[in-house]
Amino acid sequence: MVEQVLINADDYSVPDANQLMTEDDTPVDNFASARQQRLLVGSLYSSLQDQTFLAEANVGIYHTDGEAAIVPDVFISFDVQTPENWWEKQNRCYLVWKFGKVPEVVIEIVSNKEGEELGKKLRIYEKMRVIYYVVYDPTQQLGEKTLRVYQLNGRYYRETQETWLEQVGLGVTLWTGEFEGRQDNWLRWCYQDGSVLATGDELAQRERLEKEQAQQLAQQERLEKEQAQQLAQQERLEKEQAQQRAQLLAERLLSLGIDPENL
Repeated sequence: MVEQVLINADDYSVPDANQLMTEDDTPVDNFASARQQRLLVGSLYSSLQDQTFLAEANVGIYHTDGEAAIVPDVFISFDVQTPENWWEKQNRCYLVWKFGKVPEVVIEIVSNKEGEELGKKLRIYEKMRVIYYVVYDPTQQLGEKTLRVYQLNGRYYRETQETWLEQVGLGVTLWTGEFEGRQDNWLRWCYQDGSVLATGDELAQRERLEKEQAQQLAQQERLEKEQAQQLAQQERLEKEQAQQRAQLLAERLLSLGIDPENL
């Protein structure tokens, strides 16, 4: 069950979205981070089609009037959707007072020591009351840990060894494999049993394999049916041949004056 922090915009003086800088055209950090973000966001939309949520990468979150937006590498917010007209100024980024809640999970991907993932950013997400804060440090810029998970405990974050995010029904895991033609180590969402959320390509490949297996099974069943028919036909032929031999033997015996019925 997701414990949400709901915000009533009527209780606040809502900032004018036209005065906010919703994008500054700053490019993404690097190729590795960009691909990692696509993997995290894409697999959510491929695998959680029965849930309502908004997941994005490099989209600003405005959380407090008068403060600059914070731009997580990846976030997911449940029970909200992308606005219908996303070109409108007020719909181009995540305005907490408009959506009525903060995201449940934010992820930061560390590429250098300048991002303040364990300092300023942690304190901002803590103040925002984001339930889970995940720091993925693939090159161990911040220490020996590749993955850190923080969970809100009262007013403050507590680092936990638990990678299953109970309140959102998702987990995070380190995974080695191929994504978009690149064999590497990746951060992925997972189910409680540890199996990863599939990407669109993985689901398509799985469907192809299942289809091929079904075709092979159908072909095998056809072959077995044909073999059974051939066996039954062979048995009929053998029976007919046995009857023919018995008939010839009876005729031979009769020609010798022997009644085969009395044998």
